[in-house]
Amino acid sequence: MSEPDSSGTAKQDVLQGKDLITSLKRRFRTAEIEAVVGERTYQILKPANPDDLIREEDFVKDERLPYWADIWPSSLILAAKLLELDGHGRTALELGCGAGLCTIAATAAGFDVLSTDYYEDALDFTRANTFTNLGAETRTMLFDWRHPPADLGRYDLVFASDVLYELEYAKLLPQILRRTMSVDGYGLIGDPGRVAAPTFVESCTDNGLVAEKIETRPFEAGEIRQSIDIYLVKGA
Repeated sequence: MSEPDSSGTAKQDVLQGKDLITSLKRRFRTAEIEAVVGERTYQILKPANPDDLIREEDFVKDERLPYWADIWPSSLILAAKLLELDGHGRTALELGCGAGLCTIAATAAGFDVLSTDYYEDALDFTRANTFTNLGAETRTMLFDWRHPPADLGRYDLVFASDVLYELEYAKLLPQILRRTMSVDGYGLIGDPGRVAAPTFVESCTDNGLVAEKIETRPFEAGEIRQSIDIYLVKGA
């Protein structure tokens, strides 16, 4: 199975491990939270207030907002699903890794993961959190869905959580899935019932894929009550 190597688009000459964590704490006002995933608890370093990261030039360019800096219910539910899988000897691609919770879960399940995001800062936090929780390095790649790199490769599993909050993304995601899933590969998408979810399912059909809601899991934390849908995506 072809995969992007560590040259070219992948990040190079970057800080690793403890040096990266120290750098992030200097560059950002950070917070450390506990993310409970099933019977496991992960320590997640994240920006203390995502609003601190809002930049007018990013919003003017493409209405980009730093949603990646929060730990959303969908990521907690999808992470639990990933921990139920056996990924040993298999590859995975995360689309929109955020602070890295789902990458951590997929890596813990045995997958060789490539983590991607539209924000370079998200890649740094993902690498830092994977190191903190697993003592492992993870490969990362900056990825704009509208301009996918030519060397993405194909993967046994492609996964994403809470990425269907814009109609544009619901139409782009099936194109990326078709391009990155291996012949026998599949996708797992966690979604809290965003309005663009039906468009995603329809767009999968248009792209020669089948998206099926395979389960809905409840999420409760304080006053937050959500139902998280998990979609399985395969070739038609």
